[in-house]
Amino acid sequence: MSGLKKLKNSVLRHTALPVLLVWLAVWYAVSELIGLELLIPSPSAVFDSFITLIKEKEFYISCLNSLYKVIAGWSAGIISGTLIAIITGISPVLREFFKPVLHIIKATPVASFIILALVLMSSGQVPFFTCALITVPVVWANISEGLLSPDKKILEMADFFKMPLKKRITDIYIPAVLPYFSAAATTTMGLSWKAGIAAEVICTPADTIGAGIQNAKIYLETPSLFAWTITVIILSMLLEKLLTFILKKHGGKL
Repeated sequence: MSGLKKLKNSVLRHTALPVLLVWLAVWYAVSELIGLELLIPSPSAVFDSFITLIKEKEFYISCLNSLYKVIAGWSAGIISGTLIAIITGISPVLREFFKPVLHIIKATPVASFIILALVLMSSGQVPFFTCALITVPVVWANISEGLLSPDKKILEMADFFKMPLKKRITDIYIPAVLPYFSAAATTTMGLSWKAGIAAEVICTPADTIGAGIQNAKIYLETPSLFAWTITVIILSMLLEKLLTFILKKHGGKL
């Protein structure tokens, strides 16, 4: 099995570059066909704009500010969602109390929350709030399912041998919940990043990626808009890779 996995990873690594080159060729062809940089800039124009961006100190300040807001909001959502899952797992009454609220949050469009939050708080706080809000219901649902996943026979055995609560938590519930927690964490990281950047685009807090995207749109700097978008994609991929590495290192099963 490990040999097949290594072969698969090797094939994927060797095909990634050709696939990327094909899509760059398609992008270049479409750009040449349209012939209007304002609509579809060429890859070279976007690359030049990206190089210009990374030479500026403000670019790194914007990236750090956005990363801080997203990670802080995501962390708050992870903690809140976990606590609510534990509370609702213990109390069926509280589960019924929280369930409709969490389902409403999950079903409501992100843009609606962003606009509502903008009325209630400063623009700089909206990305944090949005990331936390988008994370809570997913974490709650996953961890709640994880808490229900232990085999009933194992729980009955624990009752029979009068296993202490602390040992039940460490030996039964935590191992059962870890895969669900890992799945929730990786899923919500991507969702939080997209929601946080969307909030920044709408609210335009100073020195953020979202503000850079909005300014590029206002001044019709399409290559810069593409360059900022590529930055968002690169940072999103790096965040998810880093999170996956941390979860695997600490025993999370992905």
